[in-house]
Amino acid sequence: MNAAARPSLAAQSREVSGKKVARLRRAGRLPAVVYGHSVASSNVSIDAHEFALLRRHTGPNTLLDLVVDGGTPVPTLVHGVQVHPVSRRPLHVDLLAVRMTEELTVDVPIVTTGTSPLIEDDGGTLSHAIESVRVRALPDHLPQSIEISIAGLTSFDQAIYVRDLPIPSDAHLLSDPDEVAVRILPPRVEIEEAAPAAALPAEGAAAPSGTEAGGAGSADSASQG
Repeated sequence: MNAAARPSLAAQSREVSGKKVARLRRAGRLPAVVYGHSVASSNVSIDAHEFALLRRHTGPNTLLDLVVDGGTPVPTLVHGVQVHPVSRRPLHVDLLAVRMTEELTVDVPIVTTGTSPLIEDDGGTLSHAIESVRVRALPDHLPQSIEISIAGLTSFDQAIYVRDLPIPSDAHLLSDPDEVAVRILPPRVEIEEAAPAAALPAEGAAAPSGTEAGGAGSADSASQG
């Protein structure tokens, strides 16, 4: 992605930290920290609504231009987002400044497309053994997702392995190629086995003679007599 096509995110320097950042959130600002190459680590704030729109329309590895206090744009990745455990609203953002000539290692989500007769006709269940793969690439060549069709899965014995994924030629796969990525599981068959009637004594019936319980009872009677 060239610089002209990259989305832009405006930020403002901030001095408040700790519990005082609650004021920023009430004012619609989101506390963030910028660190990495090209810039010194610094505390900033970004517009919460603008950040929400950015996340909605971009992938997890989208490169963006961060503009702090109207300065020079810095190529940046959203490296981490802390969210509220209940509302899931963002509370804090980590922004990683990058160098365009240095490769980065990221996790890329696996997205399945199409369908399989094992699901439509046989009641199978799609199973993601792993949700993502790890790749290394230059910042402007980072894939947003890896798509793979499941239409070729026609037997429950088949699976899609990491080596089968269409990794872009300008990215290097770091995950184990022999690891299973996707498979379809057969439907569960519930078998209820009724207990044999002979094994269960009738209600109120005495225990058979010669059993341990009966023997113990006779011994007790003899000792009391």
